[in-house]
Amino acid sequence: MYTDICLIDKVNDVYSSIIKQEEQKLGKKGDHFATSGSNSRIWNSFSKHCLADPSTFLEYYSNPWLPLISSAWLGPHHRLTAQVNIVRPGGAAQISHRDYHIGFQSADSCEKFPRALQIASQFLTLQGAVAHSNMPLESGPTRLLPFSQKFEEGYMAYRLKEFQDYFLENYVSVPLEKGDGLFFNPALFHAAGCNTSTNVQRSANLLQISSAFGKPMEAIDSLPLVERTWGALVARFKKEDMSEEVKAFVNNIAEGYPFPTNLDRRVPETAGMAPDSEQDLLKRGLREGWDKDRVLTELKQLRDDSKA
Repeated sequence: MYTDICLIDKVNDVYSSIIKQEEQKLGKKGDHFATSGSNSRIWNSFSKHCLADPSTFLEYYSNPWLPLISSAWLGPHHRLTAQVNIVRPGGAAQISHRDYHIGFQSADSCEKFPRALQIASQFLTLQGAVAHSNMPLESGPTRLLPFSQKFEEGYMAYRLKEFQDYFLENYVSVPLEKGDGLFFNPALFHAAGCNTSTNVQRSANLLQISSAFGKPMEAIDSLPLVERTWGALVARFKKEDMSEEVKAFVNNIAEGYPFPTNLDRRVPETAGMAPDSEQDLLKRGLREGWDKDRVLTELKQLRDDSKA
């Protein structure tokens, strides 16, 4: 998925710097399905990467495979979030689970959602990962239980010991190389494996991509991302026009779905039923040659006009 391994290495350096700073301030972090201290974690690596190093951020998230893969599952206007996870040698495996939305609910909360909605929720999210290190089998790349996304009771059942045992007896896993991508239905039973290697720090940028009709798990503020990258994005647009890479980047940093909004103030200007989105605005800014101050002013006005 990423053939420029030098880019991955540069991004790894950025992640290492972020982790070091956060561990000095906050201590070590765990995740939803592993204990604190058994790995290194960056929540919202998407925004933090941009603020730390906008140049490699622009290069990384202009990969045209990202919107192509995401749109195949979610359609247009999806929203990308990312979290980095690094598991050191000796790091324990996660328990098998399903992912956000319903997979992150407690059992008591989950059972309140009708089965039809539990089944439908899997179509609101796409799970993905980009390998930021080589991942031989002994390093514990993601374990997957084939066809388990079809099990309608799965959001309740994965919590039971019998199903945890079944998962451990039947999962599959494949080795990955640095730059590879892995994407799957969030209802698939899965878990990060145990790192039994002696020298591999298994590193992945975990991508969680949300449908326009779903709520992402993490909040993304487009304004500082645009502020940090607009100059370089304009320069790239002048060289490439509205290339697939430029479109991919715009779609990753800005909202593509213009709702909810205030239709008294934001009346659709076209024959369609929706006003412009943040993505529409950025693309117009590129075509019309807006400077950074102009694009930020327009984005802020769009947000103000959308408020109740």
